[in-house]
Amino acid sequence: MNRPLEPLHGTDVLAALRAATGARHARLDSGLPLSADHPTLADYAAHLRMLRDWLAPLERWLGGFTDGPQAEPTLPPQDRLALIAADLDEPGMDAVHAGGRAPAPARPRQASAAYRWGAAYVIEGSQLGGAVLYARLCGPLAPHPLRYLRGEAQGPGLRWRAFLQALRARVTTPEEIAECCAGACAAFDAILALAPPQGATSAS
Repeated sequence: MNRPLEPLHGTDVLAALRAATGARHARLDSGLPLSADHPTLADYAAHLRMLRDWLAPLERWLGGFTDGPQAEPTLPPQDRLALIAADLDEPGMDAVHAGGRAPAPARPRQASAAYRWGAAYVIEGSQLGGAVLYARLCGPLAPHPLRYLRGEAQGPGLRWRAFLQALRARVTTPEEIAECCAGACAAFDAILALAPPQGATSAS
């Protein structure tokens, strides 16, 4: 399951990442608590708890390194966990109780910078999906502010473009691209382990 991917020759890192993670991305999109036809605040609370349980150990692990995406000057740190906590503290959210969670997977202590760029790719990309969900749900779930989905006032596009520019500049060799894809797949696998079983999201 955690075998290193073979080096990809003559492949752009972004194209390689999309190819490596496409099936996982589709599984996640169809299994999120907010994938129901008419999501409720209970679904949003479940979505936030899943993201919190995924992000907290992942960001702690990434924060233990001083190179790679953590050292990129164009990508200032964002406190996504604070937004999640604030959203969970809103009225109407406290009655929803979290279920059991899968244990956090072990992270390689000596992971290469390229591998960590792959994990960061999944984190940063999730903000794009959040913006789409915010546009869809800000009306139906009002007056909840949906802080996490809304993100920064200017939207995620500027940061995403800066991230892709840095990614392409830092991950260039076939070996680095393969490592990057392995890191992204591991990050997807970690959140898929937390997603509810198919059909377990609430319906209204």
